[in-house]
Amino acid sequence: MTIVDFLNGVTTAGCATVGLFFLKFWRESTDRLFLAFALAFWILAIDYAVLGVVRFADESRVYVFVFRVLAFGLILAGIVDKNRRRT
Repeated sequence: MTIVDFLNGVTTAGCATVGLFFLKFWRESTDRLFLAFALAFWILAIDYAVLGVVRFADESRVYVFVFRVLAFGLILAGIVDKNRRRT
C-alpha cells in the first residue's frame, strides 16, 4: 500500500460523504441542483475508488477519467438547469 492508495481512499470517502450531504439538502428542498451535485460526487467517489483498487497501465488509465468528465458535465448541467428555470 502506497500513500497514493491511501489518498485515493480518503478522497473516495470524502466524495461519498459530500454526496450524502447534498442528498440531504435535496430531500429538504427538492431542488434538482442538489441532486445533480449529489450524483456528481458519488460518480467522483466511484472514480477514485476504481483508481485506488485497479492497477492500470499508463495508456489505459485515461478511460477512468471519463467518470470525471461525466461528473463535471452533470454539475454543469445542474447549474444551467437552475439558471434556466423560472420560479
